[in-house]
Amino acid sequence: MSTSTAACLQMLARRPSTSSSGMMTSSSATVDIKVTTQVKPSSSSCISFIKPVRQSFTSAQLKASNVVIRAMSEKNEINGVSGLNIDLRGKRAFIAGVADDNGYGWAIAKALAAAGADILVGTWVPALNIFETSLRRGKFDGSRRLPNGSLMEIVKVYPLDAVFDSPEDVPEDIRTNKRYAGSSNWTVKEVAESVKNDFGSIDILVHSLANGPEVTKPLLETSRKGYLAALSASSYSYISLLQHFLPIINPGGATISLTYIASERTFPGYGGGMSSAKAALESDTKVLAFEAGRKKQIRVNAISAGPLGSRAAKAIGFIEKMIEYSYNNAPLQKEFLADEVGNTAAFLVSPLASAVTGSVVYVDNGLNTMGLAIDSPSLSV
Repeated sequence: MSTSTAACLQMLARRPSTSSSGMMTSSSATVDIKVTTQVKPSSSSCISFIKPVRQSFTSAQLKASNVVIRAMSEKNEINGVSGLNIDLRGKRAFIAGVADDNGYGWAIAKALAAAGADILVGTWVPALNIFETSLRRGKFDGSRRLPNGSLMEIVKVYPLDAVFDSPEDVPEDIRTNKRYAGSSNWTVKEVAESVKNDFGSIDILVHSLANGPEVTKPLLETSRKGYLAALSASSYSYISLLQHFLPIINPGGATISLTYIASERTFPGYGGGMSSAKAALESDTKVLAFEAGRKKQIRVNAISAGPLGSRAAKAIGFIEKMIEYSYNNAPLQKEFLADEVGNTAAFLVSPLASAVTGSVVYVDNGLNTMGLAIDSPSLSV
């Protein structure tokens, strides 16, 4: 054994470790090690290892041993996953608001599927036929690809219009609208009942819904009808979903909604009551976290996501400028990806976030922290 290797071992052997009783000891240590069959005498660092072994050694034994202790975790070489991984196998998720393959709902579905969850989605009724046809014809196969090379499987697609709680709430003009023809059981109450009949229960509920018919209007020009419509579709729909799905969410489950920083900052052009709807959604998140938590140990969180050029976001009219502004002014000057929201959602619904509830988690490259637009012409003087 080389002098440098022996020194490395002696140094690590002298480090104290915490025993199971919490006492500190320097005479012995239980460590994760790996044994190598090749040692380079000229190496000046601790040796890499091949086979994982767990064993207790005294400091004296370590001095004479040709094994090496690593202080950093690495990927498990047997199953190919890290020691702290998100495992949602055996869990079932319902994602409300998936109608294409380029929005946050789709990204969240993919992340949960990659972690092993079974995926159910609720699709707005007028978009249902196009979405299902695209799935069937393989149009989304490229974006369905998961990290392991397989394709995300959507177990079932449910027609959904979360603006209506029950059949009695549906007005005649919607009931007879040709875009709703051929679909049934699409109110929130009916969808929850259908999921219960089909699968019994779920573990994860995701709200990825928003709509403001007057979003391009300044708040001062927004009608009462337009304002209330924005709140109905974008915030109350979450209350309704949780209200009707709560009985079939398994204890210890989790729910997530998607919000935007316009809830707390002024974004001219993001009008029609949408900023108010997002503010209501975030406030409701805290109240629902208490109520659902006390009732069934259900966790309720929201993700405040950065701007994304999805089809739905294009209704705002200046989403490209919002994306450019974010890139120029966020602390992390990089492209913002929907998958980053999906990964955060997977964490929030997993056991790794078992103590996180009532929170609004910002996933926006840090834009929410900025109080000054650094690309402002005023700063270039």
